[in-house]
Amino acid sequence: MIDLPASPEAFRDAAWEDVLPYYEQLADLPLVRDDPRIESWLAAWSRLDTMVGEAGTLSMIAYTANTANAQAEAAYLRFSMEIFPKLEEQQVRLAKRLVALDWSRPDLETLLRRFRTDIEIFREANVERSAHIEELSAAYQKVTGGLSVDWDGESKTIPQLQPYLKSANRAERERAFRVGAKAYLDQRDLLADQFDKMRALRVAMAHEAGFADFQQYCFAAKHRFDYTPSDCARFHDAVRSTVTPALARLMARRQEVLGVDTLRPWDVTVDLEAKEPLRPFDDVHTFVKKAQTIFSRVDAELAQQFDIMVDESLLDLESRAGKAPGGYCTDLAFRGRPFIFMNAVGVPDDVNTLIHEAGHCFHDFATHGLPFTWQRKTGHEAAELASMSMELLAMPYLVAPDGYYSAEQARVAWLEHLEDVLASLVHIASVDAFQAWIYTDPAGADRDARDAQWLALRTQFEAGVDWSGLDRERIARWYRQLHIFELPFYYIEYGIAQLGALQVFRNAVHNHADAVTAYKEFLSLGGTRSLPELYKAAGVSLVFDAETMGELVAFVEDRIEALRAGAEAPFGPLMPA
Repeated sequence: MIDLPASPEAFRDAAWEDVLPYYEQLADLPLVRDDPRIESWLAAWSRLDTMVGEAGTLSMIAYTANTANAQAEAAYLRFSMEIFPKLEEQQVRLAKRLVALDWSRPDLETLLRRFRTDIEIFREANVERSAHIEELSAAYQKVTGGLSVDWDGESKTIPQLQPYLKSANRAERERAFRVGAKAYLDQRDLLADQFDKMRALRVAMAHEAGFADFQQYCFAAKHRFDYTPSDCARFHDAVRSTVTPALARLMARRQEVLGVDTLRPWDVTVDLEAKEPLRPFDDVHTFVKKAQTIFSRVDAELAQQFDIMVDESLLDLESRAGKAPGGYCTDLAFRGRPFIFMNAVGVPDDVNTLIHEAGHCFHDFATHGLPFTWQRKTGHEAAELASMSMELLAMPYLVAPDGYYSAEQARVAWLEHLEDVLASLVHIASVDAFQAWIYTDPAGADRDARDAQWLALRTQFEAGVDWSGLDRERIARWYRQLHIFELPFYYIEYGIAQLGALQVFRNAVHNHADAVTAYKEFLSLGGTRSLPELYKAAGVSLVFDAETMGELVAFVEDRIEALRAGAEAPFGPLMPA
């Protein structure tokens, strides 16, 4: 139909002028309604998208692996600023052709709804704005990826401070907390400058597309067909009324166990049940080998998929200087392989992160067989259900000799994980509420007002920790939340998915095998169903109300109490009496 290159390698060094002719061929091919060539045309378009997408993804992986590499930075910026924004224009152009043909088939209804929305909101004037935002995002990564601190004469990245935040020595914890916050505070004005520009561009994009504010624009652009900003506000209120009090109870107990007069922010991560901080692994090889064994216990097919990633070197796990912070799973769409990037330093959170990102990988493997690339993509609400559910499904298998911990250490790790579930819901709600305010209130354009609003929201959502005298350190937290800078309004999905994952967990308490089967069925559907239908396939539902959220919070608190009482696993022994 059209003459396509053999692989993404053809686009590795491409400029937009090298890419455009292939899309021109697709746009110019004569097609009529019920044309038997429509499916092969779609297949060619899908294949082209995967090749260009994979070439760009490889450039992003190379840049985040070493933000100090000028050549990698240039390649990444070429894709993010030149190719991908213009590619969006071609996607809309071809989507218009398909919609105009009035052609469909049952498994493409969800896709066509997305295409129609993309057509409605696309404006050519926003292409340049998108490119500028990508440039600013790369600059944010460069600043934060280059942050380091002096620790007893040794340079350490911010992720490498994590073990000290879990130290039994309170003074050492405080020191690590303060120097980590200071690293971001020292860059506050620069980061605020970047965000001022990002916000202005995003607001302009929304107005250009006919929306009153960027929140409304984002809901359309993210294809949020099944919930609204009002539902998110209900979610915030439900967290405040159910999760915040539960977290306060956890903090009160923490203060009692630690025997401190007041609980400070550097006291919230130290293990209460362990004599020494947990050290699940000492090197990346051990980290990976144990993960392989754990996945083999969860499900044989999933384990085989993770083994493929190991064999094909699709993991970049250790923290190092110049590496971008955080972690992600991305998709090498043409070859049908995922890739995991993270900053492991030997703490329990690394185990959770790897298992979380592996859940995304299993989603990618499960959907690669679907005919078209767009069917393989889901909204973040479904993507995060895949990853957060895997964190909980893998929990029983963290125990040695196959896992990372002794029985007692596993109990400590399970406690930490379940407590973190509640803490994360509070954080998620405050981040989403903060972003809603930034983009719907004109004061969101003022950097000092943003900092003040962050403090006000954290005070509403967080409870039980004494932040007196630490306003600047508390403010630093939002500057290190890359989603707020790079992926606006991508955060409520974590909360929606976490509540779905707790339902998967609850199902697994009663029948682990059935829960895994439903989970894999959900994965296989990709983006071919609506969000409620996808959640239903996993055996769960969307939660925005306080009553259902409260039931799930009580379920978590029951598990926590059982573990404190000495239960040996988070499943069968923790079932309610």
